[in-house]
Amino acid sequence: MMEIARFRNIALSTVALLAAGCASTGVIVERPSVTLGNVAVTEADLGGQTFVLDFDVVNPNPFPLPIRSIAYGVELEGLLLASGETQSAFTVPAGGESHFEITVDVDLMRTAPQLVFIVREGMYRDIPYALEGRFAIDVPFANPVTFRNEGSIRLNAHELAADRSD
Repeated sequence: MMEIARFRNIALSTVALLAAGCASTGVIVERPSVTLGNVAVTEADLGGQTFVLDFDVVNPNPFPLPIRSIAYGVELEGLLLASGETQSAFTVPAGGESHFEITVDVDLMRTAPQLVFIVREGMYRDIPYALEGRFAIDVPFANPVTFRNEGSIRLNAHELAADRSD
């Protein structure tokens, strides 16, 4: 009886150590580079504006990076333009690049004065942006990969101008 209890304690200890080891050893994924490649104003009226945000992703890893979902936050000139999570699945090739787009509808009644100024000025000068978020990686035992980037970008309204000329 003593041997069974001792064997059970050893077995439980071994299982606990293995479980702790597996939980702490996630797949090591080097952080990809994410930049805001383009901001296009595609619709504008009294109720709101629609933006298409285009992001470029560079994978420094020697293996493809399958992205399952993206949580993000984007600020233009200190104003939170968009935040949320999207289930846009895509794969960034090993040592390669890819991009993804997010369409954002903005309620002008909530952010009108500041946003209207930023959009108008952003067509003529570079606007500072801050981007942060995390990728859920579709690899067993891989932890989410965070990203953060700051830069400046000129807003693109040529699609809007083309739509209005029709």
